[in-house]
Amino acid sequence: MTTVQEHYDRHLGPVYTWMAGGIESALARGAAELDAIGVPPRGKGVAVDLGAGFGMHAMELARRGYRVIAVDTCDALLDELRANAVGLPVDIVHDDLLAFARHLPGKADLVLCMGDTLTHLPDEASVATLVGAAAEALAPAARFVASFRDYSAALSGVRRFIPVRSDEQRILTCFLEYSEGHVTVHDILHERDGSQWELSVSSYEKLRLAPDRLATFFEEHGFVVASESGMSGMVRLIATRS
Repeated sequence: MTTVQEHYDRHLGPVYTWMAGGIESALARGAAELDAIGVPPRGKGVAVDLGAGFGMHAMELARRGYRVIAVDTCDALLDELRANAVGLPVDIVHDDLLAFARHLPGKADLVLCMGDTLTHLPDEASVATLVGAAAEALAPAARFVASFRDYSAALSGVRRFIPVRSDEQRILTCFLEYSEGHVTVHDILHERDGSQWELSVSSYEKLRLAPDRLATFFEEHGFVVASESGMSGMVRLIATRS
C-alpha cells in the first residue's frame, strides 16, 4: 500500500483530469458547485483551495475576483494548474493541507476542501487540527466548505466495485476494503498500448469520516454548520465562523 502522495504522484495524478471528464467539463462543474454554495460572481478577498489539484475550483474562484491560495502535494496536478491559470491571481503552494495557514497573506474569506480531500487526512485528530487552524485563519462570518464521501457505512459484496470512467483508451475502476477507521481504495487502471491493455494497480487508505463527526469539530470551534447533498454523491458541509 502506498501513501496518499505516492498514490497520486505515481498512479492517479497523471490521469486525474481525464478521470474528472476533461478540463472544460471539470471547470464547468466547479463553477456550478461555487454557485450552489453561494459564492458570488464578483467576490473579493482571499480564498483557500485545499487539495486544489488541477484547479477545478481555484481557477473559477480567481475569475470571480478572489486571490486564491491553491494547496496540494501532487506536482503533476499543480503543474497543470500552473499552465492553465496563467494571468489569474492564483498562488500555487506545494504543501500539506495542515500547513495552509503559513501561506496566507492575512485572514481568509473562504476555505474550500472539496472532492473527498478531507478523507486523505490520516485520522480524526488531523481533521480536528485542520478545523482549528481554519478557525484561526478565517475572518469573522467567513466560511469553510467541505465535501467528501461518507465511508462510515461500509458497502458489501459487488457494491465495493465502483466504475469511475472508461473510454477507448482507458478504464478506471476502484475496489473498496473496509477496516475499523479506514477504507483501502484500490484504483485499477487499464490503459491501451496499441492492441494490448496494460494493467496498473495502486492502493491507499482513506479516512472513514462521518458527517456528524466533522460537524462536531466545527461546532467545537464556534462554527454554525449546515449539511446538504453535494455533487457526485458526496456530502457537503458549510461551516460559517461566528
